[in-house]
Amino acid sequence: MRKPRDFDAELKALEEKARELKTRKVQQLGELVVATGADQLSTDELAGALVAIAETKDISKREAWAERGVMFFESRSRRTAPTSQRNLRSAQAQLGSTQSPAGGTGSQ
Repeated sequence: MRKPRDFDAELKALEEKARELKTRKVQQLGELVVATGADQLSTDELAGALVAIAETKDISKREAWAERGVMFFESRSRRTAPTSQRNLRSAQAQLGSTQSPAGGTGSQ
Protein backbone atom coordinates (compact mmCIF):
# COMPACT_ATOMS: atom_id res chain seq x y z
CA MET A 1 0.00 0.00 0.00
CA ARG A 2 1.22 3.51 -0.86
CA LYS A 3 2.09 5.96 1.81
CA PRO A 4 -0.51 8.77 1.92
CA ARG A 5 0.66 12.26 0.99
CA ASP A 6 1.11 14.73 3.80
CA PHE A 7 -0.78 17.67 2.31
CA ASP A 8 -0.27 19.81 5.40
CA ALA A 9 3.51 19.43 5.22
CA GLU A 10 3.49 20.14 1.47
CA LEU A 11 1.33 23.23 1.98
CA LYS A 12 3.61 24.46 4.75
CA ALA A 13 6.67 23.97 2.52
CA LEU A 14 4.99 25.89 -0.31
CA GLU A 15 4.04 28.73 2.03
CA GLU A 16 7.65 28.94 3.26
CA LYS A 17 8.92 29.01 -0.32
CA ALA A 18 6.44 31.81 -1.15
CA ARG A 19 7.66 33.80 1.88
CA GLU A 20 11.28 33.35 0.77
CA LEU A 21 10.47 34.50 -2.77
CA LYS A 22 8.59 37.55 -1.49
CA THR A 23 11.48 38.44 0.83
CA ARG A 24 13.97 38.10 -2.03
CA LYS A 25 11.78 40.24 -4.31
CA VAL A 26 11.52 43.01 -1.71
CA GLN A 27 15.29 42.89 -1.15
CA GLN A 28 16.00 43.09 -4.88
CA LEU A 29 13.61 46.02 -5.31
CA GLY A 30 15.39 47.84 -2.50
CA GLU A 31 18.74 47.13 -4.13
CA LEU A 32 17.37 48.48 -7.42
CA VAL A 33 16.26 51.71 -5.74
CA VAL A 34 19.74 52.17 -4.28
CA ALA A 35 21.56 51.18 -7.51
CA THR A 36 19.60 53.70 -9.59
CA GLY A 37 20.14 56.50 -7.10
CA ALA A 38 16.41 56.73 -6.43
CA ASP A 39 17.13 56.43 -2.71
CA GLN A 40 18.04 60.12 -2.89
CA LEU A 41 14.37 60.95 -3.55
CA SER A 42 11.90 61.45 -0.75
CA THR A 43 9.51 58.60 -0.08
CA ASP A 44 6.64 60.70 -1.43
CA GLU A 45 8.53 61.52 -4.65
CA LEU A 46 9.49 57.90 -5.23
CA ALA A 47 5.98 56.62 -4.51
CA GLY A 48 4.45 59.27 -6.79
CA ALA A 49 6.81 58.40 -9.63
CA LEU A 50 6.11 54.69 -9.27
CA VAL A 51 2.35 55.25 -9.20
CA ALA A 52 2.59 57.39 -12.36
CA ILE A 53 4.64 54.71 -14.11
CA ALA A 54 2.27 51.92 -13.03
CA GLU A 55 -0.74 53.89 -14.30
CA THR A 56 0.85 54.72 -17.68
CA LYS A 57 -0.85 52.95 -20.57
CA ASP A 58 1.25 54.63 -23.29
CA ILE A 59 3.15 51.72 -24.85
CA SER A 60 5.82 53.95 -26.41
CA LYS A 61 6.69 55.47 -23.03
CA ARG A 62 6.86 52.04 -21.41
CA GLU A 63 9.09 50.73 -24.21
CA ALA A 64 11.38 53.76 -23.86
CA TRP A 65 11.65 53.17 -20.11
CA ALA A 66 12.36 49.49 -20.67
CA GLU A 67 15.09 50.33 -23.18
CA ARG A 68 16.63 52.79 -20.75
CA GLY A 69 16.53 50.12 -18.05
CA VAL A 70 18.28 47.61 -20.29
CA MET A 71 20.98 50.20 -21.04
CA PHE A 72 21.36 50.87 -17.30
CA PHE A 73 21.92 47.20 -16.51
CA GLU A 74 24.22 46.67 -19.48
CA SER A 75 26.39 49.64 -18.48
CA ARG A 76 26.62 48.29 -14.92
CA SER A 77 27.46 44.79 -16.09
CA ARG A 78 30.17 46.06 -18.47
CA ARG A 79 31.93 47.65 -15.52
CA THR A 80 31.90 44.43 -13.52
CA ALA A 81 31.92 41.63 -16.14
CA PRO A 82 35.13 39.95 -17.25
CA THR A 83 36.21 40.67 -20.83
CA SER A 84 34.91 37.34 -22.13
CA GLN A 85 31.40 38.13 -20.84
CA ARG A 86 31.51 41.60 -22.37
CA ASN A 87 32.34 40.07 -25.73
CA LEU A 88 29.44 37.61 -25.37
CA ARG A 89 27.01 40.43 -24.60
CA SER A 90 28.20 42.49 -27.54
CA ALA A 91 27.80 39.47 -29.82
CA GLN A 92 24.25 38.97 -28.51
CA ALA A 93 23.44 42.63 -29.20
CA GLN A 94 24.79 42.36 -32.75
CA LEU A 95 22.61 39.32 -33.37
CA GLY A 96 19.57 41.42 -32.43
CA SER A 97 18.80 39.65 -29.16
CA THR A 98 16.04 41.42 -27.24
CA GLN A 99 16.76 39.62 -24.01
CA SER A 100 18.84 41.08 -21.23
CA PRO A 101 22.23 39.48 -20.49
CA ALA A 102 20.68 37.56 -17.58
CA GLY A 103 18.25 35.92 -19.97
CA GLY A 104 15.20 37.86 -18.79
CA THR A 105 13.13 40.40 -20.63
CA GLY A 106 14.20 43.36 -18.54
CA SER A 107 10.93 43.68 -16.63
CA GLN A 108 9.32 41.83 -13.78
